[in-house]
Amino acid sequence: MAKVTRDDVARLAGTSTAVVSYVINNGPRPVAPATRERVLAAIKELGYRPDRVAQAMASRRTDLIGLIIPDARQPFFGEMAHAVEWAAAERGKMVLVGNTDYVAEREVHYLRAFLGMRVSGLILASHALNDLAAAEIEAWDARVVLLHERPEGIDEVAVVTDDLGGAQLAVRHLLEHGHDYVACMGGTAETPSVGDPVSDHVEGWRRAMREAGLSTEGRLFEAPYNRYDAYQVALEILAGPRRPPAIFCSTDDQAIGVLRAARELRLDVPGELAVAGFDDIKEAGLADPGLTTVASDRSAMARAAVDLVLDDGLRIAGSRRERLKVFPSRLVVRRSCGCG
Repeated sequence: MAKVTRDDVARLAGTSTAVVSYVINNGPRPVAPATRERVLAAIKELGYRPDRVAQAMASRRTDLIGLIIPDARQPFFGEMAHAVEWAAAERGKMVLVGNTDYVAEREVHYLRAFLGMRVSGLILASHALNDLAAAEIEAWDARVVLLHERPEGIDEVAVVTDDLGGAQLAVRHLLEHGHDYVACMGGTAETPSVGDPVSDHVEGWRRAMREAGLSTEGRLFEAPYNRYDAYQVALEILAGPRRPPAIFCSTDDQAIGVLRAARELRLDVPGELAVAGFDDIKEAGLADPGLTTVASDRSAMARAAVDLVLDDGLRIAGSRRERLKVFPSRLVVRRSCGCG
């Protein structure tokens, strides 16, 4: 039996091979709904299967998008990867995920591997792109969009949250409950000073405290982003002689660790300790008490990143401001802050 070709589909559907390609690839040009239905019916009737390898060789691109994240174990990045996968599927693409564990060498490894696979584009939720990684991107002339973070010195198109403004919202809300001050659980000494969301969370905390005429001296605590290490740090803070009345955590994972430490020390939350986090991961609503936090629209951000990395027209922009798409943050109020 002869192999079914794209010409066969076009003849049966009464259209051109170009239109068949637009239907199969979901673009780049729109196809009228009636024509699309005829093409899909012809594909089904003939049992046509596109030769993806041949397509990739001809176009020098595959139907793959590379996504590089720092830690798949963190719920935030797991949820973000899931959102990117769904957004890519809407565009007829599949996603390859590389997890760096915050190791620069692994980031370069995945960059080279994905670019070597001729991915359609790269979405990087990078903790801090080093010079070697930036050089790889430039050498391959890769389509790249930064998601969630924008490391210093990197001028790629970026999709981010208003991290600084969101942190201010959370800290102001805690102060409105009448606390003398709010402590902050930030990142570690290795956290980049520019372009990293946690750095913006800390700066938002500082600004909210200054607005209220409060000192930040001695009230910023370092902790890794995960709940397990944050729990250990929180045990020391909460058992100490200068226990804060409220804590703003740079991530929800940290905040969940703080809640666990408070429970172990038999501290009432929010009666003796108010807590707020950032990210609104799914577990935030299941925590006991429910965690007050800051949310962003991860689905919309993922869709924007996928669209930007696939559509050249959207990616071409002149100024740095035009190359930065900032999504608003919103406060999600639950019981851990003292509300309800």
